[in-house]
Formats: sequence, structure tokens, C-alpha cells
Amino acid sequence: MQRLKIEGGRKLSGEICVHGAKNAALPLLAACVLAKGETVLHNCPKLSDSYAALRILSCLGCRCKREGDTAIVNTDALAGFDVPDDLMREMRSSIVFLGAILGRCGRCKLSFPGGCELGPRPIDLHIKALRKLGAVIKEEYGLLDCEVPSGLRGSRISLSFPSVGATENIILAASTAKGETVIENAAREPEIADLAGFLNKCGARIKGAGTSRIVIAGVDELFGCEYNVMPDRIVACTYMSAAAVTGSELNIKKVNYHDLTSVIPVFEEMGCTVFPFSDNIYISAKKRLSAVKNVRTMPYPGFPTDAQAILMPPLCTAQGTSVIVENIFESRYRHIDELCRMGARIKTEGRVAVIEGVKTLYGANVMATDLRGGAALVLAGMGAQGETIVSNVKYIDRGYESIETDLTKVGASIVRI
Repeated sequence: MQRLKIEGGRKLSGEICVHGAKNAALPLLAACVLAKGETVLHNCPKLSDSYAALRILSCLGCRCKREGDTAIVNTDALAGFDVPDDLMREMRSSIVFLGAILGRCGRCKLSFPGGCELGPRPIDLHIKALRKLGAVIKEEYGLLDCEVPSGLRGSRISLSFPSVGATENIILAASTAKGETVIENAAREPEIADLAGFLNKCGARIKGAGTSRIVIAGVDELFGCEYNVMPDRIVACTYMSAAAVTGSELNIKKVNYHDLTSVIPVFEEMGCTVFPFSDNIYISAKKRLSAVKNVRTMPYPGFPTDAQAILMPPLCTAQGTSVIVENIFESRYRHIDELCRMGARIKTEGRVAVIEGVKTLYGANVMATDLRGGAALVLAGMGAQGETIVSNVKYIDRGYESIETDLTKVGASIVRI
């Protein structure tokens, strides 16, 4: 088992670059199924989840290869529609292959997805929406057997919740369906707009992505293209938190600050100085941080649930008491027990976490239980006194190319053992 050894108390300085977005790259890789010929994705992050998506594509008959941060997928030999259970269990977002495979093959067999345990993330919205598009879906023994005997046909779909995954699956399936599909109460995340931008470059006709109403006019076929994956806004938030928890300053490059409009004010409330530019963000935290009154996770453009755990380490040593309310997932506080091992004072009741700032955190042996919670433990170790060992690094590798390499370049002391 790999672990990260962190020596706390190091100041950071310099420039750090953000890699391509995990939550954009995975649906884009799934979307390659729809595009005939070769697709070239630049800035595709080298993550364990990305490699899992490429293994699924290979299993379907696609030819896949990587050249640096570029993924190349050729679907000329695509023949399969069945995704093995072991590959589906590797990541939560594997369910996005459902809409893509149905759109290209008219048939799909797969199991329920795996990934981090963050509480129930039912796929009933996905299934209900795809049925409205004409899919016949049988559910039994944890397997989904789907087909479209009369072909996919456009429909008006109103989501009861702006689910990112369901919105992506509808867009993928509707892109080559007959007629027009309208999604009401669609997810508005930047990753949705990135998926639509990619599909449009492949020949799709999608309007309104990034708003709550998306209109898709189905086309007969799509073709591969060359495309750049958007930067990862959660990784950018992680580096902002790294500067805050260590009382340092950083210039975070290759980031779109417009995607962080709900995050930047929270760091400013803590007392950080933040200057956003066109493709980079400067952050400085030269004095003791202040508590924040109330942070509520919400669908975009609200505060992202993925940034909730990442925000906690600097709040653990901020002056005063902070309150976080997690409105998206039920089990997203599993990292708190590990933070308390390091001296944090955090109490939870249901979806509410109350963080009483302490003077300092102390190094300890802790264990990552999910992706963002694992990143939070690394950040806490950087701001703590002494040595911290973080185990279960496999979770962190799902969303960060090499978190220890990036942060060591700007002054942190992190070693993978």
C-alpha cells in the first residue's frame, strides 16, 4: 500500500499549474464512443479514473493510446456494447457510458457503478430520462440491460434535481436521436458546457449548455475531432487551500477563474488576498485566517460539494467558529474523524459541521476514505506541526495526477512511500 509522508510547517511560494478536469475528461472519453474515426483529447489528466475509462473503451473495441497529456481514441473497430462489472466498479462516473453506448450501438449492458462511498447516488434519474428517449431498460441483480428497439427519439425531459450525471447521459443519448430533446432543470456545471462544446465540434447541435435549459437537435452521426479538456476547478481550489493552510502565497496557472466564482469569496472571507486573472489566480495568506459564518454546498453556481472537504483544513486553524452545511451527499464527512486525530475540533450533526478553530494541528497517521477527503488530509498535514502519514493514496490518485510532485515544486515536503 502506498502512503504519503508529509513534513508540516513549510511555506509555499512560486507557480503551480492545474491539469485537465477529471469531471470533464471522463464524460468526454465516454463521448468518444459516439464519434466515428479518431478523437484527440489534449490536456487529458493522467488519473487512475482516466485510465479506467480508457480500459472501458478498449473493452468495447476502440484503439486507445496516450502521448503525454493527450489521449487518442479510434472507434473504427468498435463492436462491443457490454461493459464488464469489474471495470464499472472502478469509478462512479462510469454510468455515463450508458448514454453514449446506447446512442452509438442501440444496445448496452453494464452493472451499477463503483467509486468513492459518498452515500446514495441513485441512477433513477438517468434511467427515467433514457426511457423517455425510447430506451427499454431491464434491471436485475445489479445489472442494466438496455436496448432501443425503435431507435432513440427526442423528448422533453424535466429533471427533479439538476443531476450532472443524468444531464450528461441525456445529452449523449440525444445527440444522435431522432428529433429534438429539451432538458429542463439541467445541471449548469462548467463540465456540462465542456461536454457540449466537444460534441458540437464533432457535429452535434446542442444549445444552452451551462444554463438550466438545454436543447439538443439530433443528428445522424458524429465524427472525431481534436479538443482541449477544460482545467480542473477542484484542483485549483485545492491549491488555493494549500496556500491558505500554510500561510503562503501562490500563483495558480492554467485555470479559469470564472469557474471559481463561488469559491473565491469564501477564501476572501477567511482573510486571503485573491487576484483572479484571465488564466491564473494569485492567492496570499500572510496572516492568521478568520472563520467563515456559513458555507452551504449547492449545485453550480453554488459552492461545490467537491470543495467542501478541501476547505476544512484552513478553517481548522482559523480564528473563530465556522459552519459548513453539506446539501448534496449524505456521507461526505468521513474525513472529519481523521482531522480530529490531528487535533481539529469539529462536531457534526446530520448535514451540519461546526469547526472551532485551534491554534495548530499536529501530525498523525491518518487514512483517506475518499478522493477529496484524502486531499484534505494532505493539506492538513502541510499545515500541521510534525510528520503526517496519509494511507489509502489510491483514492487521491483518482483526482490528482501527482499531488506530491506539484506541491513539492512550490516548497512542500511530501514523499510517496
